[in-house]
Amino acid sequence: MDFTQVLRPSSFDELIGQEHLSNPNAPLRVLCEKGVLGHSFIYGPAGCGKTSLARIIAKTMQMPFYEFNATSLKIEQLRKVFDTHKNALEKPLIFIDEVHRLAKNQQEVLLPVMENNSVLIIGASTENPFFSLTSAIRSRGMLFELNYITNAALATLLQKAAANAKLRLDEEAAEYLVASSGGDARAMLKLLEFCSNLDTNITIKNLKALRPNALSAGSSEAGVHYDLASAMIKSIRGSDMDAAIYYLARLIDGGESADFIARRLVILASEDVGNANPQALTLCTSCLTSVSKIGYPEARIILAQTVIYLCASPKSNSSYLAINAALQAIANGVHLEIPKHLKQQSDGKYLYPHDFGGYVKQQYLAKPLKFVELKDIGYEKKMKEWHSALENL
Repeated sequence: MDFTQVLRPSSFDELIGQEHLSNPNAPLRVLCEKGVLGHSFIYGPAGCGKTSLARIIAKTMQMPFYEFNATSLKIEQLRKVFDTHKNALEKPLIFIDEVHRLAKNQQEVLLPVMENNSVLIIGASTENPFFSLTSAIRSRGMLFELNYITNAALATLLQKAAANAKLRLDEEAAEYLVASSGGDARAMLKLLEFCSNLDTNITIKNLKALRPNALSAGSSEAGVHYDLASAMIKSIRGSDMDAAIYYLARLIDGGESADFIARRLVILASEDVGNANPQALTLCTSCLTSVSKIGYPEARIILAQTVIYLCASPKSNSSYLAINAALQAIANGVHLEIPKHLKQQSDGKYLYPHDFGGYVKQQYLAKPLKFVELKDIGYEKKMKEWHSALENL
């Protein structure tokens, strides 16, 4: 029995683990029930219900449903759907999985129909797709995040599946099915399906034979996936090597991908170490490349080296503060005219710094703004001294 299909939710009330999107007062559900939901992008971990949610939206809004994957999507397929519903009274819902992999030309094909609302586009991804989509696409859609499914919700789903198929499931086997699935409902149901093909009496022995490398108490507990990552990052930020290595080990033992960990180390290298030790970003980028090529078990060594290096590095968040302050200023309406001498077709008054020994004072902003505050920490202290020396020339 394919439990993933038999137990696929068909309404918001049946969707588990995403109450912030499915409860009667949730904005997403309210918009769907009113039939006014706009183009949307949903993202979250594997097996959390992204495809099910898209189908529920289509059913709730009574729309024809078309499902594609960005990795194999052809523009002709999209145009065929557009043509089919060109003069129809009902518009279709086009669901695109792995939407972050859409090529630029594919995104451009979607723009006209998104603009005239002749179709409803729902994109899904395990990553936040807004970072890979063009600004034109982003401005036409909303973003919703799905969470890892809690152990309690998985346990409820498991009992429903067992009852549906008349399976015998003792407490130990049930706990293992939930704990070894890391918040992924599909992974849990697939393991149950395979095990039920062996015997309707689900035993821990058979479960472990099918999934020997189960997630332990690592990242499979409710909410612990992000809590462990957060604990590791905060321990590195606090320069506690032993704590950081412990949480790294918990993540690895819990089945967390090396890429997931490495990506967060790259972010930390800029956010928390920054120019206090610029080499940290280079090392973390090398770490990300290395672990993607090598994988476990050896990737654990590369990750450990990087974590220890980051712990020992001086810390500065000046870059993080500066870009946030600048973005906030722009959001608040600070839009300055670019001085004429800085434009591509300048007025001829631009002073080329290299003609003046590398630095010359001139206007770069229409009015003074201050975002960057370099700190007296590590290499950044040297940068601050250099920059101050330039300004005092």
